[in-house]
Amino acid sequence: MSTTKLTRRTVLASAAAMPLAAAAGSPVLAAAEMMGATLPKFKRIKLGGFEVTTLLAGTRTVPDPQTIFGMNASEEEFAEASAANMIPTDKAQFFFTPTVVNTGSELILFDTGLSGPGTTAALEAAGYSADQIDKVVITHMHGDHIGGLMTEGSPTFGNAAYMTGAVEFDAWSGMDNEGFNTKVRPLAEQMTMLDDGGSVASGITAMAAFGHTPGHMAYMLESDGSQLVIAADFANHYVWSLGYPDWEVRFDMDKSAAAATRRRLLDMMAADKLPFIGYHMPFPAIGFVRPRDSGFEYEAASYQFVMD
Repeated sequence: MSTTKLTRRTVLASAAAMPLAAAAGSPVLAAAEMMGATLPKFKRIKLGGFEVTTLLAGTRTVPDPQTIFGMNASEEEFAEASAANMIPTDKAQFFFTPTVVNTGSELILFDTGLSGPGTTAALEAAGYSADQIDKVVITHMHGDHIGGLMTEGSPTFGNAAYMTGAVEFDAWSGMDNEGFNTKVRPLAEQMTMLDDGGSVASGITAMAAFGHTPGHMAYMLESDGSQLVIAADFANHYVWSLGYPDWEVRFDMDKSAAAATRRRLLDMMAADKLPFIGYHMPFPAIGFVRPRDSGFEYEAASYQFVMD
């Protein structure tokens, strides 16, 4: 009687042969079409007594990111920073993230995306409708923040009151800017102007964050002892802006003031361990910062806000 000695090598060889046999004589049962990459449309968290929902109102891939970020950095510095964070140097992904805050008595929308349809689609995915919005707060007047204010010549959020920074409104009203003229100016009489420290609602306070635009504003949310900063565009990229706050950004209208604002807000959020929502951070755009070398490091939120 003969015996076969089983060794690790023979077991592995037999296992490797099985898929070949199956392929030769059996139908493939798991065939499916490629679906393409996807992103969620919204993310809702609890902040004290508030519910805060970030909306993905749009995204696009932008080529040649060093024409936007790190304009005063060398090509070698930019490539080294990108490689260290495992991101390409030839393209970047932009995200556009309005935020809805439900205070329990009001539904407040911060910024309106590139277009009315894009933002209302994300709102509806999150369970809201445009006519439920009580207040619209505009952090600054760039087109990707005011684009959704009007749809086909009519206000997208027909029942809302409007709020924005006084310095920002005054600066843009003196410019001949088509976006401002067509999206913001028609609503001017309905707008409340805010200064640094102004109140949007109980627990929501304006914070001057000038530089990106003349009167760019961030907003502090405070509820039941919890805080979060709606930071808008004080920093536009989670690596190239946070890691290197002094790198110039093409869209910053006053580059030195914008860099000073970045450091001030990043220092504050890192020291106080404050979460923030960055309009262009990787969706769902909620995270923290901590010091690293001469700059800062982005830490995406995980389950800090969803535990009962």
